[in-house]
Amino acid sequence: MIYRAIGLMSGSSLDGLDIAYVHFHENAGTWSFDIEYADCYPYPEEWINKLQSAIQLNALDYQLLHAEYGHFLGEQVNTFINIHQLHYQVQFIASHGHTTFHVPGKKMTAQLGDGAAIAAETGTPVISDLRALDVALGGQGAPIVPVGDKLLFSEYDYCLNIGGIANLSAHSGDTYVSFDICPANRVLNLLAAKAGKAYDEGGQMAASGKVNTTLLDALNSFPFYQAQYPKSLSNDFGNNEVYPLILKEEPHLGNALCTYSEHIALQVKAAVEQIKRNINPGTEPAKMLVTGGGAFNTFLIQSIQDQVKQHNVELLIPDEKTVKYKEALVMALIGVLRWREENNVLSSVTGALRSSIGGAIWMGQEA
Repeated sequence: MIYRAIGLMSGSSLDGLDIAYVHFHENAGTWSFDIEYADCYPYPEEWINKLQSAIQLNALDYQLLHAEYGHFLGEQVNTFINIHQLHYQVQFIASHGHTTFHVPGKKMTAQLGDGAAIAAETGTPVISDLRALDVALGGQGAPIVPVGDKLLFSEYDYCLNIGGIANLSAHSGDTYVSFDICPANRVLNLLAAKAGKAYDEGGQMAASGKVNTTLLDALNSFPFYQAQYPKSLSNDFGNNEVYPLILKEEPHLGNALCTYSEHIALQVKAAVEQIKRNINPGTEPAKMLVTGGGAFNTFLIQSIQDQVKQHNVELLIPDEKTVKYKEALVMALIGVLRWREENNVLSSVTGALRSSIGGAIWMGQEA
């Protein structure tokens, strides 16, 4: 069976909207994929400001932004379809939306980007609100990508994604665990912005600094890092707790970037150790797939490799499309599974009462 779907992903780093058009092949429960086309559309400054300030809006203005952003997403998809001549080829669109409020302890999560608006703009079925049912079932609602790790990347013992927030998944047989590790690119990019840059290319500024051990100890002491999985993070933790602490303790930009890179590396090692204590993640040497924008930060990757080598873990970086668009790819897969009415969020990862078939479907055309 072949499915042709578009996946949309807007990450917490606000670097842009990822769009991937993917062909999925399913044969007797075995899945494969081809990313046919994929692009990242950078957000205009207006939309960066709107998304960053969304949580400050009153209820009506928030809902108006929810609708407006949905129409914006639909317009971007139409542009993508026109550029790549995909008319009448896309079966459906799966949209993650842009996370604003995420309070799983109170069974609530919210992502901007009205699925009905996307469907209205594109005339194509849309699957949205992918996390909502898991959270309603008492789960963390995150990470939801591990279903893709299970079906598409099972040859790896670990899958590390370094986006706005870093997360790690691992498996022992059919048992999958995954959790958010720490804020990553979101904080690194905020620091790089102080030098007028969108990001620290290759980690060059970080490489010019040295570790501030006092700051590093303070970063590692946040209670979140002592908690056992399942656990997840919202953008607020990086924006409102981590970043201000760095500014307070380390005025030198190179030192701040170097120290935070070391913090990420140490927390990846701690996550590996926590997983090894609870499940057998596979053979040794273990293979760790690394994706997300952080995979291009050579200084950060080397820092992580230095930390996990004592556990005989080897970092492997795939082709550029998979690095950049893995999350959009998996959103499309989650949409395919929703369409097939099969579980697409794993309770072993999120801690929900059960695995679930998440996502609301909005039909974009007449019957």
